[in-house]
Amino acid sequence: MGKTKRGKGTKLMAVADGAGIPVAIHATSASPHEITLIEATLEQRFVAAKPERLIGDRAYDSDALRRQLLARGMRPVIPNAPYRKRLHPFDAEAYKRRNLVERAFCRLKDFRRIATRYDKLACTYAAAVCLAAIVTWWL
Repeated sequence: MGKTKRGKGTKLMAVADGAGIPVAIHATSASPHEITLIEATLEQRFVAAKPERLIGDRAYDSDALRRQLLARGMRPVIPNAPYRKRLHPFDAEAYKRRNLVERAFCRLKDFRRIATRYDKLACTYAAAVCLAAIVTWWL
């Protein structure tokens, strides 16, 4: 668990496939921004196939992240932030599939242990999240 201005917390990052099944999960402290955690999350994917595109919200709008994804062979589908001067192309039709990841998080947080984070150790919490992901995949 990490310290934030609101107390201790954990951030859960996930990558889901086209069916909304989590294929990569990364749990860390709540203090770092999501952009810095994408590389670690993609390294922990369960399947060998790499994603074709990464769909993220406006918080992921970064030139460095876009370059990093393109270097990995993934197409970024990220809407432009309102303060951006130079706009990037954006596939609005593909962005509609972002709800699959949100629904995957809802299925994971159906498990009370995941939603409230009772575990003291990060490795125990990560193991519980992986078990929950396996159960949701199985069902």
